[in-house]
Amino acid sequence: MVLEGNPEVGSPRTSDLQRPGNKGSCVLSSVGEEAQPGEEPIKYGELIVLGYNGCLASGDKGRRRSRLALSRRPHANGVKPDVMHHISTPLVSKALSNRGQHSISYTLSRSHSVIVEYTHDSNTDMFQIGRSTENMIDFVVTDTSPGGGAGEGPSAQSTISRYACRILCDRRQPYTARIYAAGFDASSNIFLGERAAKWRTPDGLMDGLTTNGVLVMHPAGGFSEDSAPGVWREISVCGNVYTLRDSRSAQQRGKLVEKESNVLQDGSLIDLCGATLLWRTPAGLLRAPTLKQLEAQRQEANAARPQCPVGLSTLAFPSPARGRTAPDKQQPWVYVRCGHVHGYHGWGCRRERGPQERECPLCRLVGPYVPLWLGQEAGLCLDPGPPSHAFAPCGHVCSEKTARYWAQTPLPHGTHAFHAACPFCGAWLTGEHGCVRLIFQGPLD
Repeated sequence: MVLEGNPEVGSPRTSDLQRPGNKGSCVLSSVGEEAQPGEEPIKYGELIVLGYNGCLASGDKGRRRSRLALSRRPHANGVKPDVMHHISTPLVSKALSNRGQHSISYTLSRSHSVIVEYTHDSNTDMFQIGRSTENMIDFVVTDTSPGGGAGEGPSAQSTISRYACRILCDRRQPYTARIYAAGFDASSNIFLGERAAKWRTPDGLMDGLTTNGVLVMHPAGGFSEDSAPGVWREISVCGNVYTLRDSRSAQQRGKLVEKESNVLQDGSLIDLCGATLLWRTPAGLLRAPTLKQLEAQRQEANAARPQCPVGLSTLAFPSPARGRTAPDKQQPWVYVRCGHVHGYHGWGCRRERGPQERECPLCRLVGPYVPLWLGQEAGLCLDPGPPSHAFAPCGHVCSEKTARYWAQTPLPHGTHAFHAACPFCGAWLTGEHGCVRLIFQGPLD
């Protein structure tokens, strides 16, 4: 039977309402304003999936893409907590049968569940992210391979939830974006079963964590030349911040971090246990290089006519229009241990050290010898600096500040491991620094 609240949607008894406070769920706010016809869309920010370097191999299509801009909707679709019910399990299906009523169900036992009904919030826009291709998912994300390259097809063993998380953006300035674990399914419900981590908060509300969790890291000092990696935290279904669990799917939650919030900042990383997303604000993107600037840097580097110090052939970075296929004849190659740039050659192999190991003819250091590729996802760059450094061992080229930041940023991997990775292709970084300064030889004439 219903113990708290009225089961009729939209007509709760005021005395039975249980609404979240500052540390519960969504904060109730005043009525927002609708977008005017013909009005230029207001951009809240952009989500960039690490590991795709600007575009999926099959091309960005619809909701399946490497980058998505979140803009103010014509009409608000946000929701906020309204009424909390204590009900017996046989009544759960009946209570959740209304597809137009958003709700979160917390199963405490076989005979007891708590359902929190959500109501329309005209002051926010909601965007949902997950592996599902159903219409309620705004951004379809699949697993990114940690070894360099992204798996774009559906995976039977995917660890990304079908309804991984949701982001609520204020429709009024400063257009604050907040992230919450879990998204609403086709029936507008979120279910936390008996085995899911869940608990009652000190103010009598409910909260919980998803199976593999949603982790967030806010960079220290913003996402700029002075940035440093922050601390990874876990976000709950109600948007509270917790320290990490012992393992990704452990039932025991971490400790509440009261001084931190679920508000996304420029450069915030969102990990969905299989793919990591970067949040960029419109102001932050103005500081990032543009594709036009990246192309100008490529042409400037080629105009310097760098040469192979042994073969004396002129080197040139290929046009991004070619895509990353087989290296062309003028492609620069690098010894990732020392940074000496050459043209391709077949000597110096050290097969006793591995098939990719070569000895640099200039300094005799032995290490991977790989082609250089320019990083083409401008949103991953901290500054518009020249392409002077390459990640090891994949050979993606970017500015020094960008290379050093990502080389120092541990990204979640598996159930409890962290490893720095190239943001452009997802390859795990190796070597002492994870990146190397490129040493070019200019033309002899």
